[in-house]
Amino acid sequence: MGTMGRGKLRIYLGAAPGVGKTYAMLSEAHRRVERGTDCVVAFVEHHDRPRTEVMLHGLEQIGRRQLEYRGSAFTEMDVDAVLARRPQVALVDELAHTNIPGSRNAKRWQDVEELLAAGIDVISTVNIQHLESLGDVVESITGVRQKETVPDEVVRRADQIELVDMSPQALRRRMAHGNIYQPDKVDAALSNYFRPGNLTALRELALLWVADRVDEYLKQYRSDHRVSRIWGSRERIVVGLTGGPEGRTLIRRAARLAEKGAGGEVLAVYIARSDGLTSASPKELALQRTLVEDLGGTFHHVVGDDIPAALLAFARGANATQIVLGSSRRKSWQYVFGPGVGVTVARESGPDLDVHIVTHEEVAKGRGLPVARGARLGRPRILAGWLVGVGGPVLLTLLLTHVDADLGLANDMLLFLTLTVAAALLGGLYPALASAAVCSLLLNWFFTPPLRRITIADPKNLLALVIFVFVAVAVASVVDLAARRTHQAARLRAESEILSFLAGNVLRGETGLTELLERVRETFGMDSAVLLERESDVEPWTCAGRVGVGVAPVRPEDADVDVPVGDHMALALTGRVLPAEDRRVLAAFAAQAAVVLDRQRLQSEADQAKELAEGNRIRTALLAAVSHDLRTPLAGIKAAVSSLRSDDVAWSEEDEAELLEGIEEGADRLDHLVGNLLDMSRLQTGTVTPLIREIDLDEVVPMALGGVPEGSVDLDIPETLPMVDVDPGLLERSVANLVENAVKYSPDDRRVLVSASAIADRVEVRVVDRGPGVPDEAKERIFAPFQRYGDAPRGAGVGLGLAVARGFAEAMGGTLNAEDTPGGGLTMVLTLGAAEARPGEPPGPGEPSHGTGHPRSDEPLHSVRAERQTT
Repeated sequence: MGTMGRGKLRIYLGAAPGVGKTYAMLSEAHRRVERGTDCVVAFVEHHDRPRTEVMLHGLEQIGRRQLEYRGSAFTEMDVDAVLARRPQVALVDELAHTNIPGSRNAKRWQDVEELLAAGIDVISTVNIQHLESLGDVVESITGVRQKETVPDEVVRRADQIELVDMSPQALRRRMAHGNIYQPDKVDAALSNYFRPGNLTALRELALLWVADRVDEYLKQYRSDHRVSRIWGSRERIVVGLTGGPEGRTLIRRAARLAEKGAGGEVLAVYIARSDGLTSASPKELALQRTLVEDLGGTFHHVVGDDIPAALLAFARGANATQIVLGSSRRKSWQYVFGPGVGVTVARESGPDLDVHIVTHEEVAKGRGLPVARGARLGRPRILAGWLVGVGGPVLLTLLLTHVDADLGLANDMLLFLTLTVAAALLGGLYPALASAAVCSLLLNWFFTPPLRRITIADPKNLLALVIFVFVAVAVASVVDLAARRTHQAARLRAESEILSFLAGNVLRGETGLTELLERVRETFGMDSAVLLERESDVEPWTCAGRVGVGVAPVRPEDADVDVPVGDHMALALTGRVLPAEDRRVLAAFAAQAAVVLDRQRLQSEADQAKELAEGNRIRTALLAAVSHDLRTPLAGIKAAVSSLRSDDVAWSEEDEAELLEGIEEGADRLDHLVGNLLDMSRLQTGTVTPLIREIDLDEVVPMALGGVPEGSVDLDIPETLPMVDVDPGLLERSVANLVENAVKYSPDDRRVLVSASAIADRVEVRVVDRGPGVPDEAKERIFAPFQRYGDAPRGAGVGLGLAVARGFAEAMGGTLNAEDTPGGGLTMVLTLGAAEARPGEPPGPGEPSHGTGHPRSDEPLHSVRAERQTT
C-alpha cells in the first residue's frame, strides 16, 4: 500500500461570530455527500441554533471523547476515532479552540494537523478575531482580549480560504431574531460586542487579511506561469526617486493616489546606476525613506545601468499599476542629449501601466551636481565623437579648399587638431584615433606639398604631422582614462551607498536573515536568493534561509551566481548571471548574511542559557529550602511519632493529644510548603491556564481566610462592588497567601485588614498589615521566588507565597504590588478586572453558552479552568 499524501485544508473564515461559518461548512458537507464523498462530522458545535442543528441531520457524526476536569465533564474531538474511521473529508469546527487539559494536543488546530498528515481532507472554521497577529488590534476595537488564538501561518497554509461575510446591519437583525444567542442574551450582546462600529471594523480586518492572502496566490501564479503582463487587481504605485528634494512631493502625491483605491500600496524605489547619478543626497534619501514608511509604504534600493528599464522591470515585478515620476529638473538645452527618464518610461510602459508626471518646485532648475558619464561615455556621446572626428574634418576641408585664404600649414593643422581634440573629449579613444587618421590623410592630400599625393616633400611637414597624431592620441587617451575613472567612481559610490545602508541596518539589528536575502534579491534583480550551509565537505547542503520564487538551488553549483562564505556556507542566486564587478557587493551581502545567521543563533543560545541559569538558580534555592524548611517539620513529625511508638514511656491522653497535634501541624506546614512549590513550578513552566468567569468577591475572599487564626483579620468587602472576571481558585489562593504573609508579620494586638473598592473598570483588593514594613528598594525583590525579607522572623516557609500570589494574579490579567501602610506596615494591592455585566443583568456574548458543557471558541471570551490548590 502506497504512502498516503497529505490532506487538503479548507477554512471558512468568519468576519464576526454568527455570520454563518458552521452553516456554510455543513452545506458544503451535504453537497459533497450528494456527490458520493465519504464525509463525516468529527466535531461541530451548533450552540443550540435551530437552523444549524437541522443541518447536522443526514451526516455521519463520530462520537466525542469524554473528559473529566475539575469535577466537570467536557467533550472533545476523538482524534483516534477519526483516524480509525479514516474518512475522505472530516468536518472540524472552531479551529482556534483550546482543548481541555489531558487531551492529546493543547490546541484543536494541532488535532487538525494530525488528520491532514494522515491524508484526511479537513473543512474547518475560524473567526478573524482569533488570528494571533490581530490580537492587539481586535482588543483595541472591541475591548475584549481573545484568550484563544490560532497562528496566522496555520490559516495561511490552507489550500482554500473562503470568507463568510455579512453586513453589520444584517448580522444585528439575525441576532435580534434570536438566531445567534438565547433571547436573554440578545440585548447585552447588541449593546456590547455586536455594536455596528465593532462589526464594521472586524469586517474590514477580515476583508484586508483575505485580500493579502489572495495577493500571495496571485504572485505565486504569475511566477509559476511566467506572466509578465501586469494584472491590475489592486492599486500598487511605484514612486521613482532620484535623491533630489522633489522626492517628498512625489511620495505624498503617490500616497494620496493610493488612498483613493482600497488596499492601495506605495513602493518608493531609488535606482543607483553604475554610470552614476551623483546628485543623490544620502541625507535626503534617508528623509524620504522615513516619509515613505510613515505613510505606510516601502522603500527599495536597486542597482541598474539603464534607469528607465530598471524602473519598469521593478514595477512589472511588483505587479504595479501606476508609476509616479517628477518633471525633469534638466534645463531646456540639456534635452539635446536625450528625451529623459520620464518620457522614456511613459513611452515604454505599455497600456497596462499608467505613468504620472508630477510637477514640483525644482522643475527646470538643473540637476545640481554634474551627472557622471557612463561606462565608455555612453552611446550618445560616442556617436557625437564619431560625427565630429570623421565628419568634421571633411567639412573643414571643403571649407578651406573653397575659401580663397592661405592660412598656412601650421594654422590648418591647428584647426584639424581642434576637431580631433573635440572628438576625443566627446567620444574617447577610438573616435579620436579615427579622427587623427582622417585628419592626417586630408592634411597630406590637400594641404601638404606635393598636393593631391600621399607624399611629403618637406621633412618639417612630416614632423608636424607626427606631432599632430601624437597629440591627438594623447588627448584621446587622457579623456578615455578619465571616463573610465568616472565610471568606476560612480559605481563605487552606488556600491558604498548600498553597503552603508546594509551595514547600518545589520549593526542596529533591524534586519533578519529573510529581510537581508530579500534585499539581495531585489537589489540585483534576481528570482531567488538562498543561503546554504553544511557541517563538513562530505555533508549535503541544507537551506538556512530563502526568498523569492521558482525552484531554489539545493547546491551552490546549481545556481546562476554563487558566492562562498567561509568553507561551509554559500549564497546562491538564480535569475541571471551577474557581471564580475557586481560580485564585490554580493560578497559583502553574503558576509553580512552569515553574520545575521550567527547572531540569530547566538541570541537563541543566549535565551536558552538564560533559561538554564534561571532554572539552576531555582534548583539551588529549592535544594536549600528542602535542606532546611522542609526538614524542620519532618523532624518534628518524626520525633512525635517516635515518642508515641516508644514502649518505655506511658503517655497520658493529654500528652498523646499534644503529640498528635504536633504531627498534624507539621503535616499542614509540609502540605502548605509543597503546595507553594507545585504552584511555583506551574508558573515557571507556563502551565497555569485560568478559567475566567464573573464572580462576586464576597464569594471568594472569605474562603481564603481559613488558614489564619480566628480574630486576626478584619474583612471589609462592600456588597455594591461590581463582579470581577477571575478564576475563583487562583484568586482564593492568591488572597490566602497575602493574608497569611500579613498575619505572620503583624503584631499580635493588631489585626490585618482586607478591604476592596472599585476604581473605574478595575477592582482593588487591599491586604493591610501593621508590621515592620519593607523599604522601597526591596518592594519588588520580595515577589521573587525563594526570597524572604530580613531573617524570616516568624513562621516557616521557603519564600514562595508572594511569588505565587503575583503569578496567579498576572495569569488572571491582574496585578499585585506592594505599598507602604500609612503609619507603618505594608499594604498589598491586588488589582483585578471588573466584569462588564452587573449582578442581575444577562451575561454578555463572551460567556460560554449554557447547556453545552463546553467553552465556546467563536466568542470573545475563552478559557480553561486552572486547578484550585488548597493550603
